Amino acid sequence: MFYPSLSLFINGQWHFAERGHIDVVEPATGEILGKLPVASADDVERAIQAAHMAFPAWSRTPALERAGILRRAGAILRSRAAELSPLITRELGKPLKEAMGEVETAAEMFDWAAEEARRTYGRIVPARILGMRQMVTLEAVGPVAAFSGWNAPAITPSRKISGALAAGCTVVIKPAEETPAVALGIAAALQEAGLPPGVLNMVFGDPAAISMQLLDSPLISAVTFTGSTAIGRSLAQQAAKSLKRITLELGGHAPVLVFEDADIDAAVAAIGAAKFRNSGQVCTSPTRIYVQDSVYRDFAEKLAHKACSLKVGNGLDEGVQMGPLANPRRLAAMQQLTDDARANGATIAAGGERLYDRGWFWSPTVITDFTDACAAASIEPFGPMALVRSFSTFDEGIGAANRLPFGLASYVFSQHTKTVKAASLAIQSGVVCVNHCQASVPETPFGGVKDSGIGREGGIEGLREFMQVKYISEL
Repeated sequence: MFYPSLSLFINGQWHFAERGHIDVVEPATGEILGKLPVASADDVERAIQAAHMAFPAWSRTPALERAGILRRAGAILRSRAAELSPLITRELGKPLKEAMGEVETAAEMFDWAAEEARRTYGRIVPARILGMRQMVTLEAVGPVAAFSGWNAPAITPSRKISGALAAGCTVVIKPAEETPAVALGIAAALQEAGLPPGVLNMVFGDPAAISMQLLDSPLISAVTFTGSTAIGRSLAQQAAKSLKRITLELGGHAPVLVFEDADIDAAVAAIGAAKFRNSGQVCTSPTRIYVQDSVYRDFAEKLAHKACSLKVGNGLDEGVQMGPLANPRRLAAMQQLTDDARANGATIAAGGERLYDRGWFWSPTVITDFTDACAAASIEPFGPMALVRSFSTFDEGIGAANRLPFGLASYVFSQHTKTVKAASLAIQSGVVCVNHCQASVPETPFGGVKDSGIGREGGIEGLREFMQVKYISEL
């Protein structure tokens, strides 16, 4: 199957040769897909300089013109969905249908940002002195350093790039080295849409070295990062040295509360679909599932049955519902967490083992009657593992949901209005979904509290992360 040549994208130019490289590996087969060029320190500096030089003109470009470029880029992504989707499947492993949906959502990110670029309104503040005019305006903050993970290789770069460009910022982005092809496809779409050279720059290589160079540069004004809490905390400390603005979307380990009056079949369907989507490698994946006593056994048995019924295989094959894990590290983590749960008295109700002798496949896993002594109760599995246990009272359920220092997404299932309202207020989370599991769409704000991040992406709030307020007083 077709796999493109990989490159760096700096100042409107594609750079292929005379560099070291990283192997891009297909998780379903373990085979090498391509060779990814590694950016040198000089390459990164050229990208920074390009973003710096392009910023004045781009920030002064009328919002309507910026919006037109973003809208065209979204249309180009849609027109190339049949080409880009298999690249996501081959690099990440997710089933082709899911990959198609991701490309569509990425295109919607550009649509939304294009619309909001025209709505970056300021305001007039009534003055205390006759003849004085007091204005509040929004301005682009400056060149942005962006970092995106491998688990949503089209959505995450698109959300960061589109928001920053809509606000009038220029960008140097380092997408994940495991999944570079679709990110480069986004850059190509923007170039074809008419984005001026230097406004977007894309580099790959040593994550630690590139992040240090970007954050140390006085020409970078803001940072946006999606990834682990540990790395996010390190980046925040580095950004603080030069007072750079930072947006962090970090780990989740999302709790679920299923109350006794919930529609159990609907809850199992929604939670099961969300849990095993992208092999559980989603920061909002429902993982710690607390079910009220009277419906616990019914729910647990049905979720285990759903897990066992899923067809696992190469995401390019017909009918596959769950693909492989992204890399051998995730496979080892699943084995370790499963063994630990078993050793701590939990029941492996479904799955709990590696599949096949080729690729990095793990069976959809449901662990019941777990305790907080299990490592997986406190460490985000980031894989196809659902932990299920019972609770008795409302306060007990809320206490379990809020036990960890994470708060990205959470889920409540109940048909009782009073219960829904009380739970939505009591859960410490940036996102609360009631009777469904779609935690994020382009037009809504997305981000966490506590150790799950700082700031928001998406919605009108996401665009504001790339803008600063100026107050102008005229007499």
